[in-house]
Amino acid sequence: MTNQKRVRAAKFIERPNRFLAKVEINGDVVEAFVPNPGRMYELMLPGKQVFIRDNPGPHRKTSFDMIGIHHDGVLISLDSNLPNRFIRHLLQINGLEQFTGYSNVIPEPRAYGGRFDFLLDGERTRTYIEVKSCTLIVNKRVLFPDAPTTRGARHMRHLAEALSNGDVDDAAVIFVIQRPDGEIFSPHDGNDPQFGNALREAHEQGVRIIPLLTEVIDWNLKLLREIPYDLGPLESNMFE
Repeated sequence: MTNQKRVRAAKFIERPNRFLAKVEINGDVVEAFVPNPGRMYELMLPGKQVFIRDNPGPHRKTSFDMIGIHHDGVLISLDSNLPNRFIRHLLQINGLEQFTGYSNVIPEPRAYGGRFDFLLDGERTRTYIEVKSCTLIVNKRVLFPDAPTTRGARHMRHLAEALSNGDVDDAAVIFVIQRPDGEIFSPHDGNDPQFGNALREAHEQGVRIIPLLTEVIDWNLKLLREIPYDLGPLESNMFE
């Protein structure tokens, strides 16, 4: 999991839309693709130090990707595709103690009119896995999602359905936290109560919840540890 393309620091100016940012580098204002559809309002503040990666191409509108940001002394990855690659690598080397007994890692298996992220296939076990990227932390609490996601809620329902139908004997959702300063995970009902309800119902039906804390090193992720989760309603004053 290495990326040899050049990464450089820049200053964040604004985000005209979900997938485009304007940044300043060496006195010039350039546009960069933002590989993350989340709102990230708490991160996208003018003057913040961000990191852009050279990624030119004939069919691209920009020559850069904005892949990271410094916030409160913490380096955060903004690449929402990185967690999937990270988990795939760990699964291929049997690097996650939460999953054993499989011999094949199948990416993007078709099921229920769509795809899951992974199927782990073994002689005695079959596991569906969904991977979600997290960057939002409030008072040490990791919150997902930071924007409504009907697709995410649908994934939770389909994981539970696959278990209840006997298509697999295990199912899990992995929340990859792309920063090292979280202590506990919760669904963000304030942003998307439907996802929170779908996650709770899936958990009640046996879907495992695995929040993994990571650290950004050389623009890859390093696994730190699994953290606990709390599915109960959040107190409104926790955001003060």
